[in-house]
Order: sequence, then structure tokens, then C-alpha cells
Amino acid sequence: MKGKKIMFVGDSLSMNQYESLLCMLHAAAPNSNITRLAREWIRSVTLWDYGVSIMLFTSHYLVDIQQDKIGRRVLNLGSVSSGNLWKQMDVLIFNTWLWWYRKGPKQGWNYIRDGKIISKDMNRMTAFTKALRTWAKWVDSSVDTRKTSVFFQGVSPAHYNVRSGAAWGRPGVRDCSNETKPIAGGLTQSVVPLALKVQQDIIGSIRKPVHFLNITAMSYMRKDGHPASHNGLGGMDCTHWCVAGVPDTWNHILSTILIHSGKRGKESKKLPRQTLAHK
Repeated sequence: MKGKKIMFVGDSLSMNQYESLLCMLHAAAPNSNITRLAREWIRSVTLWDYGVSIMLFTSHYLVDIQQDKIGRRVLNLGSVSSGNLWKQMDVLIFNTWLWWYRKGPKQGWNYIRDGKIISKDMNRMTAFTKALRTWAKWVDSSVDTRKTSVFFQGVSPAHYNVRSGAAWGRPGVRDCSNETKPIAGGLTQSVVPLALKVQQDIIGSIRKPVHFLNITAMSYMRKDGHPASHNGLGGMDCTHWCVAGVPDTWNHILSTILIHSGKRGKESKKLPRQTLAHK
């Protein structure tokens, strides 16, 4: 990857993977000469000894949030204006899902636009699907995949809700606070997130090569891998992941694909469109 630009695009789970990769690179090259930059939406670290830049572009929904004439934030399901920057990268790793069901003060928009219709709200799974289709059309129409390798990170599971404890044989347990071992067994069809199925269907429809990092089943087993109450912020965090930990495995899979693809050459790439991490 010498001389290349790698960018993660997404929410705080993308930041989780970005920070994991930086830690892994620092462990491999602890004395490398680096430069750090931080702007409103972009962070980057450049390892000058290798000419590699690792970047994070914060985008909770991938599609645009635009302000109208009276200052309202409008989530536009049909617009991806940041794509002009993204397509300049050599590697793109996209992710979105965590913010789609947030309401109240944590909701990042006031209205939602679907074509010419602007409404106060709509079915969130429908909105997520439409936004992902917009992103998929952008990949097909705008990204030169001979230059840019495109990845999409699947749903990262959380381990706190009414059903959590029951899923690992402890009914009534609602979070991961005292968990020290992985779940025995894998992700069953009864608990496969609908969002994962939507991602698989839409990414499978893209004409250009996109690697789907299907990390859901593997990560689901790791109820012991979250910061829980040890996050330095107070409260319970069973959504994000400890570093070192689960995101390191995501990055091992990512780096393996990049190395393998580089050996074969972009024109003769024969890797599967989906990378089934749980296998």
C-alpha cells in the first residue's frame, strides 16, 4: 500500500476500526515518522516512511444532510455530495447503520427528503434502504474501481437489549457488563439483523466489484469484547469495541484482502464479492 490513501467513511464504528488499524500499524512500525491532521469531518494520520495515509471521514448516513432556507437540517436520501472527495482515495471502507433509528436529541436531522417529498419522518428501514441504493448508484456511476478498492462493513452487533441475556442463556440480563467469554455457537437466522439482509441485497446488485466485510456473525459472538462501563465516559457501552479486540480482526481480514488483491492485480481480481468472516 506504499503511497496509497485509505479512508474509512461512516460513524463511530468506522472510527473504532480506524483507531484499531492505527494501533496495529504503530505496533508494526513504532518509530515511523507521522503527521496527524484533524478537521471538522476528517481525521488523518500519514506514515511518511511508507507514504501511507489512513483517514476517517465522519458520515453517519452516507447520504447528505442539507440545510434549507430557514436552517432546518434535511436528510436527503438521494444525494451523496461528499463522493467527489471519496473517489480520490485508493481504498474506501464504508459503514452505516447505527444512527438510522436514533430519535430525539441524538437524531442528526429535522426532516427527511425522498425525491420531491419532504416529511417529518418515515419508516426508518425504508429510509435506510433508499439511502443505501443511492450510495450503490454512486459507486456504479462515479468510482473507478481499477484505481479504488471499495469495501462495505456489515452490521456491527450490540449486546444490550431485552433479548440479550436470553441469547446466551442468561434471561433477564440486558447488557454485556459482566461478560468475560464469547457466546458459544453462531448467529442463528432468528436473530440475523434485517439491516444486514438489506446491505447484502443492495451490495450484491452493484455492477462494480465491492467487497462486503460480513463481520456480523463473528462479532455477535464477542459479547465480552465491548468497553461496557469501562469506557471513561460513564454509562454502559455495549455497542463499540475494545482496542485491541474485535476491530483488529476486521482489519486482519481487510489487510488480507488488500494484500491478496495486490498480488493478483486489480484487473484479474477473482475474490468473492462477499467476505464471509464467520467462516
